[in-house]
Order: sequence, then structure tokens, then C-alpha cells
Amino acid sequence: MKTAAADDKTAPSRIRRAHMAIAIAFAVHGAASGTFATRIPWIKDHLSLSPGALGLALACPAIGSSLMMPLAGRLMHRLGSRTALRVLLGMWTAVLALPAVMPGLPWLCLALLAFGASAGMADVVMNAIGIEVEHRKGKSIMSGLHGMWSVGTLVGAAIGVPAAHAGLDGRIHLGAMAAALLVTSYLICAGVPDIRPDADQAAPPRFALPPRTALVIGAIGFCGVFAEGGSSDWCAVYLRDVAGASPGIAAVAYTAFSCTMAVTRLFGDFAVRRLGAVRTLRSGGVLATLGGLLVVLSHSPLPAIAGFALLGIGISVVVPLCFAAAGRSGPNPSQAIAGVATVTYTSGLVAPAAIGGIAGATSLTVSFTLVTVLTLGLVVGAGVVRPAAGKTVTGSSPAPAPGVAAAAD
Repeated sequence: MKTAAADDKTAPSRIRRAHMAIAIAFAVHGAASGTFATRIPWIKDHLSLSPGALGLALACPAIGSSLMMPLAGRLMHRLGSRTALRVLLGMWTAVLALPAVMPGLPWLCLALLAFGASAGMADVVMNAIGIEVEHRKGKSIMSGLHGMWSVGTLVGAAIGVPAAHAGLDGRIHLGAMAAALLVTSYLICAGVPDIRPDADQAAPPRFALPPRTALVIGAIGFCGVFAEGGSSDWCAVYLRDVAGASPGIAAVAYTAFSCTMAVTRLFGDFAVRRLGAVRTLRSGGVLATLGGLLVVLSHSPLPAIAGFALLGIGISVVVPLCFAAAGRSGPNPSQAIAGVATVTYTSGLVAPAAIGGIAGATSLTVSFTLVTVLTLGLVVGAGVVRPAAGKTVTGSSPAPAPGVAAAAD
């Protein structure tokens, strides 16, 4: 039988293992997303879909996520975090193979609903586990975890782009990636902490409105994700149509935006530890607002690309800090995280269409003026991510997340 002293000596190694395991889980989740994105043109051609039909299909993942994320907390309550993540991340990676084998649009929509549902629920559980590991470490790690998700998307795309260029059948590519990611997810889930509810804690409801605190935090997340979704989908078009860039140069805007956001997320925890969550988010909002202004005022490619790069840097920490704040906001972290995630996913769904609609009625410059106004909201509302008394993540004494009891690792 281990003594308490022995447990204390092994605790740091268990925490490091848990941190590594959940970081890889985030990367696996991102790799599935990045892989799928590279084969959307193949699926479109394979099923002979019109642009409108493809747009309908691509709305299904966000709908599935928004509908099913509230169930993640109940599943985590019943199974514990380790089993819940193994089931949901396994479903997410396995369902990656389905869109390529669907025989028509209705079946594709059903597959993508399942795709989004499993992705959204796995996302909630991953973030709840990440917040627990953050508490155990006693310092911010959420930005780095989301940075690993971005790295995963880049890895998935780095494999998918050559596969698509070589003409590899999408069924083979997505099937092989699904199998590889499924095995990886199964193995790494053994290392995550098994978070279970307190003995007297009631199970969260199957469906419930997000708590008020989650809605307030989600409003800040909405601003950041609206800027992210709008910029990633429209930056190349903006460079071409407004700044007069060639198609090749226009593509650089997306690269600058996505790469600066990924790199900043990887190093964002250092800023949180030095500045605190509020000042980090407020500083990011200032940078994003400056970037938005640079985009709006630009009529040549170089300053517009610089503006999108600044936008990527500025909004990179928004989602990690919002999820971390949600996990500290009440007795049911997974329910609060699900509420914030639902609001932010909705923002990601609305943003591209809203920017397109505004641009159609006015201009893309007006659309990105709205983006700039929303990033200014990050500066004004940064206080919502302030840790409550006794729940700071920058100290050296880890504390358990509220409302959960961690089982033996």
C-alpha cells in the first residue's frame, strides 16, 4: 500500500501524463476536422452536389453539435470523464469515414449530423478534463490545449492536401485516417484523469438552458468566434475583391491568419500566467481591433494580410479563456462548458453567412467593420473571464474543479 508521501512524489508525474494525454486528445480532435476539410471537394464531386446542396450539408455538423452538446455533461456524470471521452472521441474519429461512403445528399446530411454531434460532445468533455488538469497543475494550460487542436488541424490538412492532389479516393483516405485516429484516441484516453461527480451531486438534466453565467461568458466567446469564422472563410475573398490581390496572394491571408492564431494559442498560457486572464483577453481584443481596422482601411494586399494576422493573434485566446472561465463558474462545469460551447458554435455557424449577407447588401468593407466592432467587445467585456476568489489558475496550489471528485488515476 502506498503511503501519502509516495503518492505526493508520484502526483507530478501523473499530472504531466494527464496533461500530455489530453493535449494529444485535442490534437486528434483537430486532425479529424482538418482531414475532413481537405476532402470536401472530393465529396462534392463524388455526389455531384450543387453549391447550395453542399452548403446545406455543411450546415449539419454545427446543427448536430448545438443540439447534442447539452447531453455531454449527463454522459460524463454517468460514465466518468475517461470513459465518456473514450466513447465520444472514438465516435468522432470513426464517423470521419462515413461522409465519403454516403450514397446521396440525405444520407450525407445524416452522417454530418452524427459527425457534428460526436465532435461537439467530445469537445465539451475534453475541455472539462482540460480544466481539471489545469486545476491540478495550478497554472494556465487551456490556450496550449486549443493550440494543440490547431496543430492537429494543420497535420490533418498536411496529410490530406497531398492525398487530394494525388487523386487518392476519398473513401480510402478518410477510412484510413479514421482507423488511425480511432486507435490513437483509444490509447491516449487511458492517461486522462477519471473525473466523477460528488456522491451527493444530482445528474445534470438531459436538456437545459445554459446557466446565466455561461450566457455572459458565451457572449464574449460569440464575439471572438464570429471574428474567427468570418475571417477564415472570407479573408481570401477580401484580399482578392477589395485589396486587389491575385488568387495566390489572397491565399496567403488565410495562411497568415490560421498560423498566427495556432502559434499564439501554443504560447498563450505564458501570457495568462504573466498578465492574468483579464489583461490577456483585453490585450488580445486591442490587437484584434487594430487588425480589423487595418483590414477595413486597406486597399492593397500587404496591410490587409498584416491585419488578418493581427486578428488571428488577438482572438486566439478567446475560446480557451472562455471555456476555462465556464469551468470555474458553477457547480456543474460540464453544463457551463456546454452552454458556452453552444453559443460559440452558433456564432461560428452564423458568421460566414452574416458576413456574406451584409456584403451582398453593402460591401465586404462594411462586413469587416462589424467584425472590428465585435472585437472591440472583447476589450470591454474581458472582465467576465476573471477567476473567482480562490479559483485562480496562476497560483502554485492546485485545487479540484468545482463539483467533481477525481477518481484514482
